[in-house]
Amino acid sequence: MKRLDLRAELAFAIQLADTADAITLPIYERREFVIDRKPDRSEVTIADRSCEEAIRNAVHERFPGHGFFGEEAGVSGNLSSPWRWIVDPVDGTSNFVRGVPVWATLVALTHADHGPVVGVVSAPAMYRRWWAGAGLGAFVNGQPMHVSSIDTLSDAQVSVTFSLGWDVLRLTPRLVALQQASYRARGFGDFWQHMLVAEGAVEIAVDAIGLQPYDLAAPQIIVEEAGGTFTDRLGERTFEHDSAVSSNGLLHTTAIERINHEA
Repeated sequence: MKRLDLRAELAFAIQLADTADAITLPIYERREFVIDRKPDRSEVTIADRSCEEAIRNAVHERFPGHGFFGEEAGVSGNLSSPWRWIVDPVDGTSNFVRGVPVWATLVALTHADHGPVVGVVSAPAMYRRWWAGAGLGAFVNGQPMHVSSIDTLSDAQVSVTFSLGWDVLRLTPRLVALQQASYRARGFGDFWQHMLVAEGAVEIAVDAIGLQPYDLAAPQIIVEEAGGTFTDRLGERTFEHDSAVSSNGLLHTTAIERINHEA
């Protein structure tokens, strides 16, 4: 594999987050936008589209040989390259349009053989930004962070995002049981629950069914560099499936077993 200077790549990803914040936060604060609906009925605004376009243009200018995948406009650039930037311009658009500050821009650089190698999650309305690079550690607002050392479910905080997909799989009762077996259950949702795992504030985060790579690539590398584990609901390390479970690592097997098997 051709080695990249991941420090430089991470610095560039953080610059992209600066660009994103400068576009999304003023739109959020002014509340001056039209809400459109995608075919799946999820919301989209000018913030999503303008932010992705700005990031896409910056990536193509800096790395014309790389691929790009954004939530709003799909793939572009060099589609045969093993390197691909994956971006969700506004993760949590439903919150964005309702005035809830829990939304963020997710930026990741991935490699075909190694998965995410750089990730930034920027939540300007929360005054929080998380980032990581492979072998470089994980940080929140510039401070190093690490997952917790709690190794007993009864002492753990668990966050679950329920969705219709869990009902279809008939696994919702097991998610409820997982919460009931924990010390405290919460539903932080979207990117935030995984960042709380990386910070050591939550031990297990179970996401919705129906996710996309742009929802997961940046959170995966950040959780892993913070010492945690990030897999799909069956325990496979990936950002390309439609589910995600993150944990401090010590409780990951417990979480996966309880989700997929009768306790």
